[in-house]
Amino acid sequence: MKKVARIHLVPKAMEGAPPPRVTATHPHSIDELFAAGKALRDSIPRASHGAWKRPADRPDPIALLQESDADRMPELVPIRYGRMLQSPFAFYRGSAAVMASDLAKTPNTGIHVQACGDCHLMNFGGFASPERHVLFDINDFDETLPAPWEWDVKRLVASMVLASRANGHAGKDGRDAAVAAARSYRKRLHAFARMQPLDVWYARITAEDAAAAVSSTVAARLRARVAKAMSGNGSEFDFPRLAGVVGGRTTIRDAPPLIFHPDAARTPEFDETLNQVFAEYRATLSDDRRVLLDRYRVVDAAIKVVGVGSVGRRCWIVLLMSAANDPLFLQVKEAVASVLEPFAGAGAYGHHGQRVVMGQRLMQPASDLFLGWVTAPNGRQFYLRQLRDAKIKPLVETFDAEVMATYGRLCGWSLARAHARSAEVAGIAGYLGTGGQFDEEMGDFAIAYADQAGRDHAALKAAVRDGSVIATTDA
Repeated sequence: MKKVARIHLVPKAMEGAPPPRVTATHPHSIDELFAAGKALRDSIPRASHGAWKRPADRPDPIALLQESDADRMPELVPIRYGRMLQSPFAFYRGSAAVMASDLAKTPNTGIHVQACGDCHLMNFGGFASPERHVLFDINDFDETLPAPWEWDVKRLVASMVLASRANGHAGKDGRDAAVAAARSYRKRLHAFARMQPLDVWYARITAEDAAAAVSSTVAARLRARVAKAMSGNGSEFDFPRLAGVVGGRTTIRDAPPLIFHPDAARTPEFDETLNQVFAEYRATLSDDRRVLLDRYRVVDAAIKVVGVGSVGRRCWIVLLMSAANDPLFLQVKEAVASVLEPFAGAGAYGHHGQRVVMGQRLMQPASDLFLGWVTAPNGRQFYLRQLRDAKIKPLVETFDAEVMATYGRLCGWSLARAHARSAEVAGIAGYLGTGGQFDEEMGDFAIAYADQAGRDHAALKAAVRDGSVIATTDA
């Protein structure tokens, strides 16, 4: 009989060097991977994941945030802090670097997946696939990198508690939503671990799947939003709001400080630079996408402030028009090192725009037609995608406790699918098991870390009061 080699899943605490990855000698079976994952519980008990206690040597969170300010547009940095001041949840959304530093000191099994890196509940939502189906999935990959699977789960569950608190829910409701997300992740991961790789690759969560998970009233509202989003392309909706004709030329409207043409965009050389950038970006697309892109011409570009954590990064919108004057808006977003890199190590791609694009293609069931990357003449790295393509943003601020828990289950399902596309997850499934212990530990962690985010938010408010941080709250 053919001898089957032993599989090694070697855990190591995240102190100093990144942990080893799962190593396997073929041939091996799914059952062996499950058993190897289960064996990890002896050295990394599942109960160890539920605790969060501020380490004595924890870096100052405000100092960590300010470290990244040096490379941002200085006039926009106060807007970043103004948005983060709004609530502990808003602070959390803008402080992925702080949590990455904290997660590096928490236990993990040493099993890596392609991680989102900023896996909070606002970074999920609906979007149209190239086949014009509306899917629910992760939709932000600025921080994506191979890293421990636990980091994404922990960032997700803590966000459920913070969002629940922001909505004024009862204390137990936030924990219930966090547990629901973790339970969904565990159960779906078990199913994906037993599926054929191709079936995992083609798995997706449709708008109808999402509608089936909620009440009939919520489902009706969701279907109405899907119908509206799919009634035309996103650029057609955006054009009247973002652009117009001035002096016979189609341009993006300035709405400072959130949309504006920097001085460089008003020079005669800018059009030449923009065309050069697009020629290099075009080379990262497949041949069929190039043919489509070539139906449009670039007419204008401006800075557009987006999100919370991205504020201050160079995020452009570019307006293109077809021969029949059909608009197309692309977003050109600056890409820098992932916040996970100091703790998980550098990824396979030296270009951070390419890192984002490749991570997105790996984790999503379908990605934007125009997803590509480029290096600007000044050396800054960017990735490009459509500004909006039937995107359906979750209205989290309107969720009651029941909808929040349901949404958590959808997010956990989506995260499990994304991790299963990028790695063999049977070891993770074996470690998690079929009981609910890990789910409950995630509920405990979510509460404890949400409390930490609240304290960090208070520290930011104090820094604004004493003048060490400048914030603009009315942008």
